[in-house]
Amino acid sequence: MTENQQSTPQQVVQKQPNFLCTITKTLIASLILSIIIEWLCITFVWPEQGAMHSKNVMKEEFGWFSAQFQQSLLYSYPVILAEQTIVFIHEWLFIKTGLQTWLHNTPQDAGVSAYIWFYARSYIESTLYVIIIFIIRLLIIILTSPLFILVAIVGLTDGLVQRDLRRFGVGRESAFKYHHAKKSVAPVMFIAWIIYLAIPISIHPNLILIPAAILFGIMIALTASNFKKYL
Repeated sequence: MTENQQSTPQQVVQKQPNFLCTITKTLIASLILSIIIEWLCITFVWPEQGAMHSKNVMKEEFGWFSAQFQQSLLYSYPVILAEQTIVFIHEWLFIKTGLQTWLHNTPQDAGVSAYIWFYARSYIESTLYVIIIFIIRLLIIILTSPLFILVAIVGLTDGLVQRDLRRFGVGRESAFKYHHAKKSVAPVMFIAWIIYLAIPISIHPNLILIPAAILFGIMIALTASNFKKYL
């Protein structure tokens, strides 16, 4: 009986997901999804543009980054950081791998290499641009994290105030609302990340991140307002 009681808490701890592991899985899934979506769009939506579409999206995304993120609470010069990161990725993905030379040199023979070059060039080149777009958007998410922290603090404060008002007013407490609101806090943030990181078109980050931050704060407020002292 004692062994069963001791093993139960250990099983509960093992089942709890690691937050950093969840973030890593979300980022990897977003990158893979963004590449797949871009490939599907090259095949069915904009075949005439090919890799130029992702290249233009990359330029627009970096343009917004340069204009909107001149300063940040987390890093003094975010634009310089982004430029250095892009140069590093470009060097390792394009130059040192030999892909840049391969992409810009048309094979002279009509063999297998020419066939692969003709049909796979747009997909390979777009993959490299999508990775750079992913890095730019990831930097934007990191630099806007203080917004989510601020909204979380406001939502937590408002929720606790609403909870105290309900308790003093002899209001009814709902464990159902608490548990469902609590389960929705993290998915709201992660789903917003996936949408923003995987969307194949250029979109201003405010159109996704600000509504996501507001909804994130609302979920925290609902969780705190429905928190019961004895669950």
